[in-house]
Amino acid sequence: MANSDLRAAVAAGVIGAEEAHRALLQSIVETARGIFSARASSIFLLDEKTDELVFEAVSGEGEEHLVGMRIPSGTGIAGWVVSTRQPLVIDDLQNDPRHARRVAERTGYVPNSLMAVPLLNEDRSLGVLQVLDRRKSRFSLQQMELLGLFANQAAIGLDLLQRARRAKQAVEGGDGDLGAVARVAEALDALSEERKDAGLRLLRALEEVLGPEPQM
Repeated sequence: MANSDLRAAVAAGVIGAEEAHRALLQSIVETARGIFSARASSIFLLDEKTDELVFEAVSGEGEEHLVGMRIPSGTGIAGWVVSTRQPLVIDDLQNDPRHARRVAERTGYVPNSLMAVPLLNEDRSLGVLQVLDRRKSRFSLQQMELLGLFANQAAIGLDLLQRARRAKQAVEGGDGDLGAVARVAEALDALSEERKDAGLRLLRALEEVLGPEPQM
């Protein structure tokens, strides 16, 4: 397989993967919004390179235009949750000093109450999942535990999305790491069957060495 063919194949794979992970995040906010009878639900991704929070999935108020919007990582309730890694329930946002009302006004929707939980992957804070304004009653601490279950799935989805994007950057970056992989694949493809088998065995052995260490 030529270098360009491999790059095209990898590009198709990572683009499809990103779409699948984004669909997973969207399904999480839609389900959370429905279960909690909320006016809106959203997932923020922490972009460590730019130190910003990015709307990655939105259901309800603002879903037509908020995806992709960026705010400074320390902004408002979401910023507090992602930095402290602590969940939060607030019934009266207007009187909470952490609430960034001006930023909310920029989104076109100013909530009165919310639940927010951090999205954690091992020691990393990936983002925030929040639900806004229950229609029937107030949020409760017991409901926060349920939202935490959604957060576990959302954290997995965000981690996979970040991995897909890093792979996409490698594809679009040209000759870097992907170029090395492509050259190895092209060299293997040109070998005789006997030498190709030997090369594949070497790569499998390398994969085993580089893989995760077994749990004790």
